[in-house]
Amino acid sequence: MDMSKYRELFLSEAREHINSLSQLVVTLEQEPGNRETIDALFREAHSIKGMAATMGFNNTARLSHHLEDLLDGFRNSGDIPSVTIDYLLEGIDLLDGLLDDLLDDRPERNTEDFLTKQPVPAADREKKSPDRSIADVDDDESSKAPPEEPDTFQVLIELEKGIPAAAACGILILRELEKSGKVKASKPEMDELREEGDCEQIQAWLTSLVEKEQLKETLLNISGVANVRFIEDRRKNDRRLRRAVDRTIRVRTDLLDQFVNLTGELITHRNMLNTAGSNRNWDELNSALERAGRLIDDLHHNVLQVRLMPLQSITGRLPRIVRDLSRKSGKKVNLQLNGTDVGIDRVILEEITDPLVHLVRNAVDHGIEEEGVVTVSAGREKDLILIEVADNGKGMDPQTLRQKAVDSGVVTQAQAHSMSDRDALMLVCRPGFSTAQEVTETSGRGVGMDVVRAAIRNLGGTLNIISEVGTGTRFQMRLPLSIAIIKILLVRCAGRVLAIPITRVQRTLDLPTSEIQTSGPHRLFRLDEEEICLYSLAETLNLPQAAAGDITWAILTEVRGLRVGLQVDGFLGQRDAFIKPTGFPLNLLTGLSGATVEGDGRVTFVVDPQALLEKHKMVTNL
Repeated sequence: MDMSKYRELFLSEAREHINSLSQLVVTLEQEPGNRETIDALFREAHSIKGMAATMGFNNTARLSHHLEDLLDGFRNSGDIPSVTIDYLLEGIDLLDGLLDDLLDDRPERNTEDFLTKQPVPAADREKKSPDRSIADVDDDESSKAPPEEPDTFQVLIELEKGIPAAAACGILILRELEKSGKVKASKPEMDELREEGDCEQIQAWLTSLVEKEQLKETLLNISGVANVRFIEDRRKNDRRLRRAVDRTIRVRTDLLDQFVNLTGELITHRNMLNTAGSNRNWDELNSALERAGRLIDDLHHNVLQVRLMPLQSITGRLPRIVRDLSRKSGKKVNLQLNGTDVGIDRVILEEITDPLVHLVRNAVDHGIEEEGVVTVSAGREKDLILIEVADNGKGMDPQTLRQKAVDSGVVTQAQAHSMSDRDALMLVCRPGFSTAQEVTETSGRGVGMDVVRAAIRNLGGTLNIISEVGTGTRFQMRLPLSIAIIKILLVRCAGRVLAIPITRVQRTLDLPTSEIQTSGPHRLFRLDEEEICLYSLAETLNLPQAAAGDITWAILTEVRGLRVGLQVDGFLGQRDAFIKPTGFPLNLLTGLSGATVEGDGRVTFVVDPQALLEKHKMVTNL
């Protein structure tokens, strides 16, 4: 019997069982005598064994059967020793690796070494084994698993201050990195350096088999290099977590029944519309159109429901991540998950996996000092999904952030003085800005936070930071329900109709033009006891600005944590829209996030005001 057609389903279900295994083992470590958890672990291993054996994946079946037998032995005693916990986690990692092999169409890796060894404390496993004969070594090599994939890591090369021809030194560094492996990205890039761009530091993502110490020694031999540091690629370590969001989605049978019913009703209304049109019965035609509109709304709702997946499909690995980080740092950290049954669009779920992991890692590494709680919670907030990562650690001091930003040259003293506490907290999202005293593998607050904010913004969402010294920090991600069908605000701009995602609009404003003040090159207005800069949408698009009247229409939006006003020529209302991505060369235009087709066939472009303002560097303090 050909089982290949069930391969994708097996991989999806097996990954879910492995995530459950990992989460249950972490729970068992905290409650060693919990019989229900031991029984649940046994069932999960048994399920994987049965599925793998049916599919003919022998190594996966053998390993899961081995874990099943191990767990069965503890079901009677009802207590699992700590050394076995480490052994179980090692076995789960190996199971996950086997699934990676199958996913990448590689032969299953060898599991014999794991199957033949006994659970021993981690410290004992690290001790050097006694000498063995050459024959033993040869036997080991013949059964060794395929070689490890190349490491991917970030390398930071700092140059000596004031060296001549810094750009040329940067070029030599990048060329040396290219010899050592594959440079995935660099900052600055080679082309910028060839144009004699500024260069104080080279930041590059490198995939290489070369040992780090050897690479460091080679780089330090280049004249002008002052220091070399490495930061591990957490994306490699958390790849399993990202793959939890599979391309297959399970659909409840009641939803399928609703689709069948809706399809039947739409067919009926199509016939009614045809009849009413043929008979020129306009009243019946309008009535049928109204009913068809309601059916389409129902269809839209059900389609969105099908695409939804629970947040817990990507949070299953977080307890393991927190557990490993806690042991490594010597801290006692408890992870709490709330509201993880909230459904989120599959595409959005895929994109927030890395930001979510990064925020949790930062909370453990730099939020909690010695002991504390990290909480991941989710819920609905009107038409948005709110995901929050909070810790009850030391918190962040806005004044400290302001001073560090001034000392590092990110902002001037005057800019720092005028910053609100909210804006000061958002400084941690500036590239390279960190509150950490030293760089760790987990990273400091700010190392990567710009990537987190960019990922959220690309999804049409926003990031908000709330922190209080001695109380803790909360990172709030607000995300749309869907990135394909969204609510838009239609506005007039220089005689054109443009659309702005509602998620980008905090408020719409009708400002008396007389209340808008001028300060140097900027226009300002007061709102909620705060002075807010006003910019022109037409100006960002190089379009003619309409003459000022008694009223100035504007939307209140946010750019890099700053509230700003964006002037338009008028509002035309809100509606739901199906957004299509633009093709080449329009997809190269910054600030153009897609297009939608109107009922009369006209194309309306969707613009991202934040990206436009950032591109033109119109907002101060950017």
